[in-house]
Amino acid sequence: MQTDFVELRSSRLLKKPLRISGQYRRPDENTLVREVRAPYVETTTIGQGQVSIARGHGQTRQVPLARVPQLAGIQASFGALLAGDAATIKRSFALESRGSREGWQLRMTPNDAAMKQHLQDITLHGRGMELRCIETRAVASGEIQRTLLASAARALPASADEEQIKTLCHNGG
Repeated sequence: MQTDFVELRSSRLLKKPLRISGQYRRPDENTLVREVRAPYVETTTIGQGQVSIARGHGQTRQVPLARVPQLAGIQASFGALLAGDAATIKRSFALESRGSREGWQLRMTPNDAAMKQHLQDITLHGRGMELRCIETRAVASGEIQRTLLASAARALPASADEEQIKTLCHNGG
């Protein structure tokens, strides 16, 4: 499985959101790969009990998942989400769904105390069988980071402003 993504990171220090694009891959059921292609090159692989980060053609940094347990929970939940395994997702997150087949949302609130310190919630937006957008809200800033996926990522204009991005994420544009 693989899908294109465009991640938009907002900051009060930036005039417009930082636009990061690439591809998510799931080469097997225990591995998640995030390959950034622009504005820099970086590959993050979560699997086999560790996180590996390779930047450009430089050295790969490896960190045991035990040191970043929130990533382990997210990786397991993402895999369970793709497999339609609600029981596994519910081990890490409380779920709240709404909408219809034409436009649905799934809000995931962390159960784990350590994850709750960093992550307020994750809201998935989709249409039919397609996951189109992931909104992640951090505890510290309360700001929402949006990651557009698949057709939503491909439909995003280069000049899109924050409101257009939000509309594309929530309504399909």
